[in-house]
Amino acid sequence: MVEFLLKRFMQSIVLLVIVSVIGFVVLNLIPGGPMAQYALDAGMTQDDKNRIAAQLGLDRPLWVQYLDWAWRLLQGDWGTSFRDSNPVTSVIARHVPATLLLMGTATVIAVSIGTVIGIRGATHRHSAFDYMATVGAMVALSIPTFWFGLVGIYVFSLKLGWVPAGNMYTIGDESVLNHLHHLIMPSVVLALVHIAIWSRFMRTATLDAMGQEFVKTARAKGVSERRVIMKHVVGNALLPMITLAGVQLPSLLTGALVTETVFTWPGMGRLFLDSLSNSDYPVVMGLLMFSAILTIVGSLVADIVVAMVDPRIRLA
Repeated sequence: MVEFLLKRFMQSIVLLVIVSVIGFVVLNLIPGGPMAQYALDAGMTQDDKNRIAAQLGLDRPLWVQYLDWAWRLLQGDWGTSFRDSNPVTSVIARHVPATLLLMGTATVIAVSIGTVIGIRGATHRHSAFDYMATVGAMVALSIPTFWFGLVGIYVFSLKLGWVPAGNMYTIGDESVLNHLHHLIMPSVVLALVHIAIWSRFMRTATLDAMGQEFVKTARAKGVSERRVIMKHVVGNALLPMITLAGVQLPSLLTGALVTETVFTWPGMGRLFLDSLSNSDYPVVMGLLMFSAILTIVGSLVADIVVAMVDPRIRLA
């Protein structure tokens, strides 16, 4: 276990360095670079811009800027926002709870519904339900998330008035029920694609488990089909789903970015787009690194959990 953790740690460090270098270079290659927001100020002279660039350290070679940023990052200093001069860590921290709430709710919805659909599709193979689930999954995977969001707003908010069209809560009413009311539609929209993915993977894993020898043995002993499915099949089919949960974390973050934008949800995804449009590169880099770390940790935790619950798997 220790050897595995050390190996994964070294791999994670290399991956984070690669992500940071690519992100840093790409952001600085964008036309205007970090100084783009200042170029829009008609009253700012070139001397003013040069002075600001010197104060921010943007007049140095790019590799020097990167090394300075990386060194400060290792010391816990993620930089300062260009927009409000607040530390990047505090800016991100204000938006993390909203994203975690949205992602957590969407994950619970996706796992619950996707698991049920996948198991039923496998146990009723080639039935009308199985065909409908397959078609529904293909549709959900083919249509962009923002389209589902816009349709949901038009139908359930504008036409029916069942749920709010956006934001995290109604101003003046920050009760739990009000938060949940606003959470319904964005979490369902974010979960749609992942319901499709979970149902397809769960169906495949269930079919694979149903073909194992221990299942055939249980049936030969006269164990009821319901007990065979619930005790022997489902438990083994869920094991690869734990790994899938870790792998799906990046797509959840990407989906949250789109969903938060459509529903004006004050999370990290909305912060990323706002920071990018305002050339607030320290915050953009902070979000990029935070997301990369979150993805790596999620994948590592999934591998460890699978190894703990399945004695057949050995971490090496």
